Amino acid sequence: MSASDFIRGLGKAIVLGLYFGVNFTLAKVSDFVNAIFQLDKDWITRATMGMIVLSLIWGILGIIDALMVRIQEAAWGIAQALPLTAQEYEASITLHGMRDLFGFAQQLILAVFIYFTFKMLNIQPRLKWMFNLGFVLFNISFMLFEGPIIITTQSGFDNYFSATGWYYLAPIGVNGYSLYVVSPLWYIGWILLEIGIYLMTGWYVYHFYLASKNLKEKLPIFLVFGLVVGILILESYSGSFITAAWDLLAYYHVVGYNIIADQISFVTLWHGIVYIAWFPAVGAMYLLIPMLANKPLYSDRMGRISALLYLVFATGPLGIHHLYMVDLPVAVKIVTEVLTDGIIVPSMMTFFNLWATAKGANIQWNILAGLTAMSFAGSVYAGVMGISNSVITYDAIVHEGYYVVAHFHAFILFSIVPAGFAALYLMVPMMTKRMWYSAKMSWIHFWGYMIGVIMVVMGFSYLGVTGLIRKEMIYPISSTFVTGQLIATAGAIIADLATVVWLINVVLTLVKGKVMETEGLSLGELTTTIAMALNGNSDIVSNSFIKGINFVKAEIQDLIKVKKL
Repeated sequence: MSASDFIRGLGKAIVLGLYFGVNFTLAKVSDFVNAIFQLDKDWITRATMGMIVLSLIWGILGIIDALMVRIQEAAWGIAQALPLTAQEYEASITLHGMRDLFGFAQQLILAVFIYFTFKMLNIQPRLKWMFNLGFVLFNISFMLFEGPIIITTQSGFDNYFSATGWYYLAPIGVNGYSLYVVSPLWYIGWILLEIGIYLMTGWYVYHFYLASKNLKEKLPIFLVFGLVVGILILESYSGSFITAAWDLLAYYHVVGYNIIADQISFVTLWHGIVYIAWFPAVGAMYLLIPMLANKPLYSDRMGRISALLYLVFATGPLGIHHLYMVDLPVAVKIVTEVLTDGIIVPSMMTFFNLWATAKGANIQWNILAGLTAMSFAGSVYAGVMGISNSVITYDAIVHEGYYVVAHFHAFILFSIVPAGFAALYLMVPMMTKRMWYSAKMSWIHFWGYMIGVIMVVMGFSYLGVTGLIRKEMIYPISSTFVTGQLIATAGAIIADLATVVWLINVVLTLVKGKVMETEGLSLGELTTTIAMALNGNSDIVSNSFIKGINFVKAEIQDLIKVKKL
């Protein structure tokens, strides 16, 4: 064989190898994308999975933002070093809130309710273009919050990350009214977010109207909370839309600006979003606790009345309790405080109802039960903190301090997120027809997340008691402040690592999970199947703890016997 023949043969082999290699790689990538987005499933499953994937992407980015804040504050406490600029630090706080509260939580909430509503009511989706347009606009909006958009080189303009708000009577970010000015795309991003959420939520609520024409039974209480959340979204986002449009027009000096009225309009959402995020957790407990206890809800009527009362006391204008320090009439503040505390009534009804349902039931320890119990406990704990915040005289002390941060993060991390995880542990097998890849990984996630979150909340609470002001990266170097910052930072890292374990488990489940047969299974039967697969036998922590207790008991009993002899 000549050298030229050898080279030609080698060239052909390389070309063929590349051809088959590329095709093999593309096939694997195609299979992976198909598994992640469930492209071979029905439209509702595909749409829901798209929302879940995008929510997780924004959630991960938001977690990175939060870690940047924690690293900055811990670095100052340990070494008096500031690895981030002030702009990067403030932007991390802002983007953490935008990505995690809206891109992650708001989108995931809608995804969960949309999936269960269509499956439980057995209805077919209409006006798909409306949902699709809303989904696209909603997720595009987060790109506009970031930049980099070069507007001007003038000092005081933020050409990259945006951080906006109000400082008492001074707006932050609005051109002509503030020494610090952000890109107008910040406000355009808000408007796109609001249009997107209106399209998706309006589409969702519209299908309740369609279902009502053929509905022969009462809505399940879980779906009642879905409808309540939908109505609350449509109400609450009206205020933020007015604010964003007003800010944008004032930015270009098209209209005048009333700062207090602008703030009141915005807190319609800032109050509503708390309950938009929390009510799904309450709904999830109404769904899961009766199934886990294998008992009917203690009082169906009490559950429905509490849902209605929640809607009344979560109404947006009560967000004025965020503005106690603003120069508003005292009578308005007092009425707001009284009505804000009205949320106690449906909350007591709800948690008594759920507790009475679970009382006496033989609930086997499993991941769904663990996360539901965590959400129940977190709701009570964070709720008590919230009531104290609503008192005008107490707010005057803790306003803009870490106690408020502790309350909010307790609600999000200790109540809302565990319920969301419980729903996803149930939903993923329902959607994919695959059982979870690893039960042990689910328990690592559970304990790591719980321990980390407790540390975060306790760290923030400790800082709140000390009186430290939030969003301050430079604080007195004292064990009083440094201890709380380090506890919160260590807890955040532990919780985030545990969440990474969960995310790996999700991907492995989508790709390698054992195929399960779900046809003909009711929701209760499917819940039992998943609970059995993720039972306490794989819970190394609980089993080790129980073994330790039993060992100590046995030793004590042996000592007692020896003494008697």
